Amino acid sequence: MAFDFVSLISIVILVIIVIVVLVLIAIFNGLIVKRNRVNNSWSQIDVQLKKRFDLVPNLVETVKGYAKHEREVFEKVTQARSQVANAQGMKDKAAAENFLTGALKTLFAVAEAYPQLKANENFKLLQEQLDGIESKIAYARQFYNDSVLDYNNSIQTFPSNIVAGMFQFTQKEFFEVEAGSREPVKVSF
Repeated sequence: MAFDFVSLISIVILVIIVIVVLVLIAIFNGLIVKRNRVNNSWSQIDVQLKKRFDLVPNLVETVKGYAKHEREVFEKVTQARSQVANAQGMKDKAAAENFLTGALKTLFAVAEAYPQLKANENFKLLQEQLDGIESKIAYARQFYNDSVLDYNNSIQTFPSNIVAGMFQFTQKEFFEVEAGSREPVKVSF
């Protein structure tokens, strides 16, 4: 009879251990999925920012043809584009993109002073493309921040915070827009 009691206790302990291990595996895998979602959503932002980055030289050249005396504006846009190209890491890229957004606002403000430019088909096409990219960037930023919120909540709440601490999951930063660049790039004339 004593052998059966010891066997029963052993089986119960084994079942508890298996359940704990399965729960830890599920939590660990869930954290990996959420971390990968954050990284993927940042990549989506990066793709849209690259499209905008590639569009900027065409836009500048089109505006240059009509606004030849606005050298300072073109230099500012070129400098901003260069900062985007050289930015390393998520935080630096976000800051560089915010600077480029501000430079593009200035470029469009200059373009408003040239009626022939506003009527140019190439300029209109570039405006439409930029408008579409800006919308996609805004959506991608929102998705990224939602993913970061979900991930950060998971690594801070019990019991997943224990697994996160064991495997050194760290918090991700939200994409924040600088105070001066909260307005979208003006693309309508």
